[in-house]
Amino acid sequence: MKNIVLGVTGSIAAYKAADLTNLLTKSGYNVDVILTKGGMEFITPLTLQTLSKNRVYTDMFQLDYPREVKHISLAKKADLFLIAPATADVIGKIANGIADDMLTSVALAVRDIPMLIAPAMNTRMYENPIVQENIGKLKCCGYLVIEPKEALLACGDLGRGALAAVDEIFRAVTEALEEKPL
Repeated sequence: MKNIVLGVTGSIAAYKAADLTNLLTKSGYNVDVILTKGGMEFITPLTLQTLSKNRVYTDMFQLDYPREVKHISLAKKADLFLIAPATADVIGKIANGIADDMLTSVALAVRDIPMLIAPAMNTRMYENPIVQENIGKLKCCGYLVIEPKEALLACGDLGRGALAAVDEIFRAVTEALEEKPL
């Protein structure tokens, strides 16, 4: 069984992580979800725990695993690392080596596995040169970017920035796992 670490960040698109988690789990993957504080504003840990059949990680300093450093053990266990949705905040933190929560700490600890991000944000944010530079940095470090789609966004704007469709993200995950012999 392949192990996927799924990061869920504070975007309105976080609700789609439930469908993605459900699809991955039902397809035979073990999914460990890391939910950021911002992500918890949009979806609950209980939802993702129920769908993944695993504990959801929300706090890097939780003390329920005293025999292991959890952000390192999750990184070592992973066959694939995915952030969907990936906000400008988390993209910027990872691109600049900032590890101030569970998700960014695991992101900086993963190595030699497929790493994917699926950005989701307002068009103005997505097209901001700083965000594009950070995405470029992640691409140079080996991340595969699942491009956002153009749609009517939650704020009412029409433009590029909506999270890619769940089936497109799923397809990118399965293709990445097939390409990388593990």
